[in-house]
Amino acid sequence: MTVLSDAELSRRAGLFWAYLALAVIGAFVPLAAFVPWVAANGLDARALVQHLFVNRISTFFGLDVIISAIVVLVLVDAEPNVPGRWWAALATVTIGVSCCLPLFLTLRERAMRRE
Repeated sequence: MTVLSDAELSRRAGLFWAYLALAVIGAFVPLAAFVPWVAANGLDARALVQHLFVNRISTFFGLDVIISAIVVLVLVDAEPNVPGRWWAALATVTIGVSCCLPLFLTLRERAMRRE
């Protein structure tokens, strides 16, 4: 068991709250764009893929996010000592990496403080 100094505990507490805030922002900002799209197009997977890969720059961003999601899922799977880590995996496939990664880091910080 590692004993952390008061300064390190304070820094870690700050990271916890920063990660949590970023997870909330990472959920609401992308959904603010996605929900109106779904309202206009329905849950049409073909239209989603067509719109996502409509040009080179959107293809760049789409592929970057897909690869990042895979990397985050591998990270989540590789950290079995993080309680609730499956919430982060669920956030990856339902919201996206912008929510999942900071959520996972929040959960990991919480687990580290309990050690």
